[in-house]
Amino acid sequence: QVQLVESGGGLVQAGGSLKLSCAASGRAFSNYAMAWFRQAPGKERELVAAISPRGGTYIPDSPFTASRDNAKNTVYLQMNRLKAENTADYYCASGPVVARGERKYTSWGQGTQVTVSS
Repeated sequence: QVQLVESGGGLVQAGGSLKLSCAASGRAFSNYAMAWFRQAPGKERELVAAISPRGGTYIPDSPFTASRDNAKNTVYLQMNRLKAENTADYYCASGPVVARGERKYTSWGQGTQVTVSS
């Protein structure tokens, strides 16, 4: 099992930027697909970005970028041009393969809050 700890959430103004980090245990981190999900009250958990072990990404929101540093066992989510609708709890996840749904991800962090003020 992979241990995941998110950090970097907080309060930002609309149009601003925020960078989230997810630190993982050193257990074969480079072999795992990683992903970021978000969930707002009353809404379903939604994939924000996924990144393969080799760095290939799937990111529906183009102002956001994802990257990973396997040497540091860390994955990042760079969020630019933030909007109020981006407000949510953001979760880091890992799994054996990249997937759009949450089912394939076997390890989850506790989440970090992102609040965007208008």
